[in-house]
Amino acid sequence: MTQHLSFRLDGQRALVTAGAQGIGRAITEALVAQGAEVHVCDIDAHALKEVQAALPGVTTSLTDVSDEAQVLAMFDLVRQRWGALDILVNNAGIAGPTAALAETTLAAWQQTIDVNLTGGFLCARSAVPLMKSGGGSIVNISSAAGRFGFPLRTPYSASKFGVIGLTQTWAMELGPSGIRVNAILPGIVEGPRQDRVLNAKAESFGISLEEMRVRALERVSLRRMVSAQDIAAQIVFICSPAGANISGQSLSVDGNVETLVQ
Repeated sequence: MTQHLSFRLDGQRALVTAGAQGIGRAITEALVAQGAEVHVCDIDAHALKEVQAALPGVTTSLTDVSDEAQVLAMFDLVRQRWGALDILVNNAGIAGPTAALAETTLAAWQQTIDVNLTGGFLCARSAVPLMKSGGGSIVNISSAAGRFGFPLRTPYSASKFGVIGLTQTWAMELGPSGIRVNAILPGIVEGPRQDRVLNAKAESFGISLEEMRVRALERVSLRRMVSAQDIAAQIVFICSPAGANISGQSLSVDGNVETLVQ
C-alpha cells in the first residue's frame, strides 16, 4: 500500500520533448525533483544550455520532433545512454495560426499537424521498443481544445483532438506490454505563449487584451488560469506508482473550462 502512495520516480528514465522552456521546463524540473533521470529535446539551443546549467544531470539534444531523421537520431542517443526508457512526455507543440477557416493556409495547417500530431507519433514509435521489456508511461499533451471546438484555431483544435485519439488507441494496443498511455488537457496556462494567443484573438475581435482575458476566464469555473507547475504535478502523479493503474485517460488540468471563447 505504501508503494502505491509514492510519487517518487527514482531510477526512472524520462524523455521530455520541448522540455527546455515553458510547460516543458516545469515538467523537466518536476521529474528531476522526484528522482528521475531526464533527457530533454528542444529546438531552442539557448534554452537547452540554460536547462543544462540549472539541472546538470539532464542531457539534451537539439531536435525538431516533426523531422523523422532528427527524432531517430535523438533516440539513438537515448538508447546509448540508458538502453531503455520508462517515461515519454510528448510535450512539443505549437499554437498554429489564429485565422478563419477560409484564411487558413495549407502551410500553416500542415506545420501545426506536423509538430502537434506527427511529432508525438514519431517519438512514441521510437519509444515503445525501449519500454516493452519493463513497461512504461507515455504522456501526450492535448488541450481543452481537444474536447471543445475552437473558432479561429482549426489546425490547433484538430491536432489536439487527434492527440486524444492516439492516446486511446495506444493505451489499448500497448497495455498488454505494461505501457500506460494518458493525455493531459491543459486549459488557459499563464505565461508568454498564452499572452500571444490571447492577443491574436483580441486583435481578431477588435478588443483589448485585458477584455479578451476577462472574456476567456468567464468560461472557466474557477475563474483563473493554471500554471505550468500544475501540469507538471499531474504528470508526476500519473507516471508515479500512485498512478500505476491509470491508462487511456484524458485528464483535464484547467480549472474546469466550460467552453472555449467564441
